[in-house]
Amino acid sequence: MLVSIFSYKQSIHNTPFVLTFMEGRRSASGFSTIVDHATSSDPSLWLVSVFGGIFMCKIVYELTGIISPLIFKGFIKLEDAQKLEWKNRGFSTFHAIFVAIGSVYLLVISDLFDEHNQQEWIINRSSALSDAVLGISIGYFLTDLVMIIWTYPNLGGFEYFLHHGLSLLAIGQSLLSGQVQFYILIVLFTEITTPFVNLRWYLDVAGRKNSTLYLLNGVALFVGWLAARVILFVFFFSHMYARLYQVKQIYPMGFYSTVTIPPALALMNLFWFWKIAKGLIKTLSKLKGQ
Repeated sequence: MLVSIFSYKQSIHNTPFVLTFMEGRRSASGFSTIVDHATSSDPSLWLVSVFGGIFMCKIVYELTGIISPLIFKGFIKLEDAQKLEWKNRGFSTFHAIFVAIGSVYLLVISDLFDEHNQQEWIINRSSALSDAVLGISIGYFLTDLVMIIWTYPNLGGFEYFLHHGLSLLAIGQSLLSGQVQFYILIVLFTEITTPFVNLRWYLDVAGRKNSTLYLLNGVALFVGWLAARVILFVFFFSHMYARLYQVKQIYPMGFYSTVTIPPALALMNLFWFWKIAKGLIKTLSKLKGQ
């Protein structure tokens, strides 16, 4: 069976159309592509960035615990579980801002994924900076996932475990293989909505659920979620469909992850968007009644 698969892949690679686009590109015949890429590249950057992400979470976690009492006097009166979640959301917010800025730079400002650059397929483009951003995100998701499991279900239910698990699988493969980083960065940019989610929780715990800031944040969360986690995914899938001939050349495990994980995340985003919309309507109805 392995021989037949290899022969099939070789027949595809030897077609004139594919050879035109695949010149100079590493053959992607299976999971070994990840191993080949990892062993032929210096893994030190990956390790440093992953541990850097974990260290970043630890530092921000501790700083949040130090700064919060100075900003919110009621912090010291919170229960231990609330203090833990408060600090957890601190490094969650920091990571979201970091990856959003990094994604915008790599996707829009730099020429790494410039469509006019025809030297390499967009699914195969990567750089030291994009590797670092992905590695730091892996460090964050690992840290947050460990905390979710350790304190389960205080920091989130099964949906958060599923979200982080899928994210780690997708980002990890992309980092090791150097493929589909364009699409991974688009998904990472959707983390830009996280600060609004966390601010909503902070205001609720601080007893400011009826404040104007809480309402404005709810509107911003609704609009931001619609733009970044719903509409942006429409662009994501249309862009991928238009380049399906490239996506099909990804090694098998990477291909199936690329065509299954984003739709799963999109469905989760739609579910959460429905809950956000319900919450906003409820808040606006209360204000109208008052």
